[in-house]
Amino acid sequence: MGALSGKVVLVTGGGNGIGRDCALIAAQEGAKVVVNDLGGSLAGGDEGSAGPAEQVAQEIRAAGGEAVSNSDSVTDLDAVYGMVEQAKKEFGGLHAVINPAGILRDVMFHKMTEAEWDAVIAVHMRGSFNVARATIELFREQNDGAYMFFTSTSGLLGNIGQANYGAAKMGIAGMSRIIAMEGARNNIRSNCLAPIAWTRMTQSVPVKDEAAAARRAVMAEKIRADQPARLSVALVTPAAAHISGQIFGASGETITLYSQPRPIATETKDSGWSVDTILSEAMPAMADKFFPLSRPAPASQGGAAAAPATAG
Repeated sequence: MGALSGKVVLVTGGGNGIGRDCALIAAQEGAKVVVNDLGGSLAGGDEGSAGPAEQVAQEIRAAGGEAVSNSDSVTDLDAVYGMVEQAKKEFGGLHAVINPAGILRDVMFHKMTEAEWDAVIAVHMRGSFNVARATIELFREQNDGAYMFFTSTSGLLGNIGQANYGAAKMGIAGMSRIIAMEGARNNIRSNCLAPIAWTRMTQSVPVKDEAAAARRAVMAEKIRADQPARLSVALVTPAAAHISGQIFGASGETITLYSQPRPIATETKDSGWSVDTILSEAMPAMADKFFPLSRPAPASQGGAAAAPATAG
């Protein structure tokens, strides 16, 4: 028996990249899978296609598993409710959601349009809200449920040209934490993953020169989508029911647990702060603990954080 035998899992963005591998691995572990994918481009500018989701569902069925496809958009709450109903109709229920669906609209902030901001927020932040809102009541009723949301080092650490993407991904981390806190009494757990993998999404990020392209080709062989997908699937299994409210990273065969924001310095002035004393006393006292704008080095190079290329 697999780790997800008897369970039903909804995977959004399941037609490509990490989502595809999440769907395939969940099925290998015995889950019945609803494979959702709009089938659109990364830029989000087309109407999509049912093809990618159905191709993955067919692959699962050909291997002896059970799967159905869905090509609706996670940006539409009613459509996500429809995914839940599809899972209940086809397989009798729903026990976990893995939500890597995403797009990119990378641009420097001073050039970013409202449309470029809204498109990314809609798919990532609004989409994550929608899949949680459409399933939370069912999970509460059955006193069981698991969410696997996708954050990014672009939000946790920052990445130039991705203010829209980073903002959405940081918001997802906060939402996941609160869902975990609120859901604990009903055995509902929620975790986040900041994956590192070469996928259709990361391959769309421009490279500076041929040397960078060559390095990317080498890394593509070492940092695959199936590696973070395995962690995603593992964390929605019953065996991981005690793990909730965490932020993980996955890069190649390295799994990372991220710290979460906590106070690191405090200055108190009983007589009260003025603008002058804030600048002359409080800020200098904290200055050695300020975080630099540069990103930390990858863990594989001795740093404390994951590598800069992100997906999900």
